[in-house]
Amino acid sequence: MSVSKRAWIWPAIVVGVIGLSLAASDVAWTQTTGPVSSGPKRPRPPTSSSPDTPPTAPPQVPIEQPPIETRSRRVTPDETPLFTSDTNMVTVEITVLDDNGVFIPGIPPGNFQVLEDGVPQKVAQLGQSEAPMTVCVLIEFSNLYQQYWSESWYQTLAATYGFVETLRPEDWVAIVAYDLKPEILTDFTQDRRKINEALQRMRIAGYSESNLFDALAEMCERMKDIEGRKSIVVISSGVDTFSKRTFKQARETIQDAGVTVHAVGLMQALREWYDSRGYMGSIQRMDFLQADNQMRTFARETGGLSFFPRFYGEFPNIFQALNYVMRNQYVALYQPTNAKRDGTYRKIDVRLVNPENNEDLRITGKKGKRIKYQILHKEGYTAPREVE
Repeated sequence: MSVSKRAWIWPAIVVGVIGLSLAASDVAWTQTTGPVSSGPKRPRPPTSSSPDTPPTAPPQVPIEQPPIETRSRRVTPDETPLFTSDTNMVTVEITVLDDNGVFIPGIPPGNFQVLEDGVPQKVAQLGQSEAPMTVCVLIEFSNLYQQYWSESWYQTLAATYGFVETLRPEDWVAIVAYDLKPEILTDFTQDRRKINEALQRMRIAGYSESNLFDALAEMCERMKDIEGRKSIVVISSGVDTFSKRTFKQARETIQDAGVTVHAVGLMQALREWYDSRGYMGSIQRMDFLQADNQMRTFARETGGLSFFPRFYGEFPNIFQALNYVMRNQYVALYQPTNAKRDGTYRKIDVRLVNPENNEDLRITGKKGKRIKYQILHKEGYTAPREVE
């Protein structure tokens, strides 16, 4: 082969290789922008997924649930309450779960005891209801862990798409991603097209900061005036880098807003993989443990659930549990015996009791077997102050 022919062939080969690379990258880019129902695609899964387990039927309490005599009208996010009142009524959303994490329905109002700072309160109204969700999905999407096409990037999108797929047409949903600050990808909407477009915007992360405290507190402040049941589902590593608010300040803001926070922790299996191979030091290990505890605290203090899945196969059951709990709750309404408007924090406790002897209620299943249960509710609230 002559020198002139070689000089002509080599540029052609280079152009061909570049063309194939661009085509491959275009396929990879297209894979990340599918519809909500498909979710993100992945070239190879990092962990094995266990088969989905069928939903567990909730245990039936062998007692009848009387109908609620009065029920306040639900106010959707774009509506404005018709009036305000000076009466300080406190609303407590209560979730009763068995030892398998399944909601227990049918408990009569007389078996609930609500205490404020240890003092029993007279509950004006208590009932069980199923209602559409008003939920903000708050997603960590920073260049700290969600680098494009990384394992954490994929897990974040898989969790987000997985939860959105469980939503119903009547649900109100907002999608918010945060790094240095929160970005509202779509405000509260029932339009699946807008939700889909919001998710497709999460492709390449921007800043390397992950300011969880600021983002969560700001979203709670925005949702404070929305009436009815409202929740935030946080999908995050739990790590906070440079928030202006401290952990304590964020907790106070969240408790004051009356928003239930549910937490889904990320990177559990990946952290174990790094730690087992000596890639994680003691300081980083403590940072992640602290991050998990922060997520648990946000959920526990507001009456929410927290999950820390290690495998992708756990996501379906997690989102099924979240859906069932957020739609089915007992709602108690009472006027505090302490009528002072002093801005103090009031601790709330909820018990299930036998009204005849005030002992803990014993719940049995259909076969007479005793059911162990746990009660989830917000741990307290801040009393209003006098308006000067």
